[in-house]
Amino acid sequence: MEVLSFLEKYNISARLTFSNSLLRDEHLCDERCSRLCEIFERRNGVQNGVIIHSDLLLEHLKTTYPGLYFVSSTTKVITDFSQFVIELDREEFRYVVPDFRFNNQFEKLNTLTDKQKEKTEFLCNECCYTGCTDRKKCYENVSMRTLGDNVPEHRCTAPEGGEGYRFSKAMKKPSFISRESIRDSYLSFGFTNFKIEGRGLGTAVLLEFLLYYMVKPEYHLNVREYIYLDSMLDLF
Repeated sequence: MEVLSFLEKYNISARLTFSNSLLRDEHLCDERCSRLCEIFERRNGVQNGVIIHSDLLLEHLKTTYPGLYFVSSTTKVITDFSQFVIELDREEFRYVVPDFRFNNQFEKLNTLTDKQKEKTEFLCNECCYTGCTDRKKCYENVSMRTLGDNVPEHRCTAPEGGEGYRFSKAMKKPSFISRESIRDSYLSFGFTNFKIEGRGLGTAVLLEFLLYYMVKPEYHLNVREYIYLDSMLDLF
């Protein structure tokens, strides 16, 4: 509640991430998730949203919590551009996060209408192998284990897949969206929505994301010093 109050103070929309792809009817009455939706829907002045994969859940939330808006999750792994356009045209979604491999396909992206561009929200700092063919299976495995299914953890066989996330590695990927490319290319083409991944990576890594994308380089040290001296950062 304190976090939501803080976000509301600065007119920032918050989102729940409900991107499990394998939900069934019995999961729609989850008490904790329902309570979160109630809290997020009741905010004053700021509309909050839900990142979502399952159409079953989408229909339930549209009816039960009409005050929320919805974001189509990149976990759908839509790799056909024509299908991505169809997703953009769905009225249920305010934003659609495309597969990261569309990030630099400007020849295709520039065929979108202004309305479609306004709904496109790019994933900037994905670290996955661009040629990965198991991405959808990986997400489905996470969904199964989250639901308590007794399945082995998905093992990534992509090059460097066992190393885990590295921002330095993500920055070398062809799909990486730099702050310069946002300023010089994406904005000029009419794209204004960008998403930073990595909420589960720990506060130190998240700080580096925020510094890179949201703070001028000459002020990076100032922000770090303020946070370190105030003991706001959990480094371990």
